[in-house]
Amino acid sequence: MSAYFIRRFLLIIPTFIGITLLVFAVTRVVPGGPIERMMTSALVSGEQSAGRRDTQSGNTLSEEQIKQLEAYYGFDKPLLESYTHWLGRVLQFDLGESSRYHDPVWSIIKERFPVSIFYGLTTLFITYLVCIPLGVSKALHHNSFLDNASSAVIFLGYALPSYVVGIALVSLFAANWDIFPLGGFVSDDYDDLSTWEKFKDIFYHGTLPLIAYMAGSFAVTTFMMKNALMDNQAADYMRTAAAKGLTRSKAVWQHAFRNSLIPIATSFGGNIAFFMSGSFLIETIFNIDGIGLLGYEAILERDYPVVLGILVITSLLFLIGNIISDFLVALVDPRIRFGEAR
Repeated sequence: MSAYFIRRFLLIIPTFIGITLLVFAVTRVVPGGPIERMMTSALVSGEQSAGRRDTQSGNTLSEEQIKQLEAYYGFDKPLLESYTHWLGRVLQFDLGESSRYHDPVWSIIKERFPVSIFYGLTTLFITYLVCIPLGVSKALHHNSFLDNASSAVIFLGYALPSYVVGIALVSLFAANWDIFPLGGFVSDDYDDLSTWEKFKDIFYHGTLPLIAYMAGSFAVTTFMMKNALMDNQAADYMRTAAAKGLTRSKAVWQHAFRNSLIPIATSFGGNIAFFMSGSFLIETIFNIDGIGLLGYEAILERDYPVVLGILVITSLLFLIGNIISDFLVALVDPRIRFGEAR
């Protein structure tokens, strides 16, 4: 297994290069890049200062200035040469400078990372903490009132998009009933609060966004756990366990439960990158300045250094998350030994 995981870690390198090279090439061919936007902005500023539209003058940037901008953003070099230069800077932990904010990309992402880490890890923890026991309970009491009632609520949350759930929560609990704040990550006087008050303030602001984040993932994880456990209860080894005198409850917890965790372990790594990347719709609704909203605005503003910087982080999280999933699958199922001959 050690050799298998070493190979998987080594495969991160070509996979990462393939992902980033593809996106890097797309940023070079799509229209409306940072240079075009600066030319448009300069043209508009010149027209406003002149008080009229001068169609003869064209843009207000000279050819020399345009060449300087192309050299600054690397558009004066061939694609592979420019990509190699960018990748070399990334290996030195330099993600470049934002064309919109004119600050280092890592500094911009780092400011928003605590928000995404909080919502991502909290969503991940609560989802598995609630959905696994709920899925086990639904499987053990199939077609009961608990199973049917919880299925109705879970399917309702799954059918509604997360941003619709977010809008409904804000309208009811914040705007109408004034139970929770309308948005934001913390209060204005957060720095003056004690440690316990800071903890309460974060969760006071985070309750509604967390519910919106978890609305869809609850259904997938719960029914994945329930269906896997029901399949394992019908397996031959469960009948053998019953024939040996084990009660149904003991047979489930000693044998079927561990095997039912395999689908959960398989999807765990992908969920890490998904929750960490955030949702720009939910962050917009609740006025949360996280990674999701930053990435969405960077795409709209053609801020390619920020787009590529976020891509570097999310792709690495996804690739490492897949390796973590393989490790968890091998940990849950002792029959799996990657890389060994049968």
